Amino acid sequence: MSRGEREASYWRKEANNAVRCGLCPHHCQIQDGASGICKVRINEEGTLVAAGYGRVSSIALDPIEKKPLYMFHRGKTVLSIGGYGCNMKCGFCQNFEISAEYGDIRSITRQISPDEVVTLATETMPKGNIGVAYTYNEPLIGYEFLSDCAALVKEAGLCNVLVTNGLINREPLENLLPLIDAMNIDLKGFSDGFYKSIGGDLETAKETIALAAENCHIEVTTLVIPAARSEQISDGAPRGGGFDDPLSDGNEGDVEAIAKWLSTIDPNIPMHLSRFFPRYRMSEIPPTPRETILRLQETAKKHLKNVFAGNMF
Repeated sequence: MSRGEREASYWRKEANNAVRCGLCPHHCQIQDGASGICKVRINEEGTLVAAGYGRVSSIALDPIEKKPLYMFHRGKTVLSIGGYGCNMKCGFCQNFEISAEYGDIRSITRQISPDEVVTLATETMPKGNIGVAYTYNEPLIGYEFLSDCAALVKEAGLCNVLVTNGLINREPLENLLPLIDAMNIDLKGFSDGFYKSIGGDLETAKETIALAAENCHIEVTTLVIPAARSEQISDGAPRGGGFDDPLSDGNEGDVEAIAKWLSTIDPNIPMHLSRFFPRYRMSEIPPTPRETILRLQETAKKHLKNVFAGNMF
């Protein structure tokens, strides 16, 4: 293993020098020299390696509201770090340059250690920093670096914030949660078909939300995607699929179902409704109308006490 790499957690050996990753519900079988769906967990001669360990693409001191977390240390800042790669394939990805199509890894990242992360976090405390947020790309695929950083951050008396799609198996999540103070979890829709079309698993995301709600502060974000009309899509396949793709129908109809389900866990869970903007493989779909977000906000408020309309600029 080269500098910055380490053996991954949650895997087993299989025949012919293959390995099986157990971190997320994809359970990727990875041949020697190949990677899993996430592109950061690589089989090196029969050992699963966390190749993205400490490779950071972005570091910034952000307002906590940007995560978004509106009911956790509001008015404070948080040191935000991101790596590269993702275990989902959303055609509407807002950070696809570091999550999906990043090219040469070393050209977009630099190496940093968990100790250096904690040093940066403590040095920015005079600027209102409460801790570290793991964000920008999907942080859970960098489980080993995340865990090591979070343990040191916790020892330093600071907070750990996780911004995630929630696509992780139960055992690694349970082992991580004692270190996490707050999470914003993307619940991208509420149908199995929608989730499969973006390379995810609805039941896993729901389980993550339910389990996290028992252990830390959580807020949930849903990006509201408008239905796509065929005349708006010149190539006929902005997401890698045809018009029978569930994404073509958008996910507006899922918002009330999501809010109703969240209320069964805790009606105080904050829900963020975020506007879709043309991006990545859905660059020809128009933005979600502001009126749609405001209407859905009122609908969600039938079930939840705290519903926020985001990206209304």
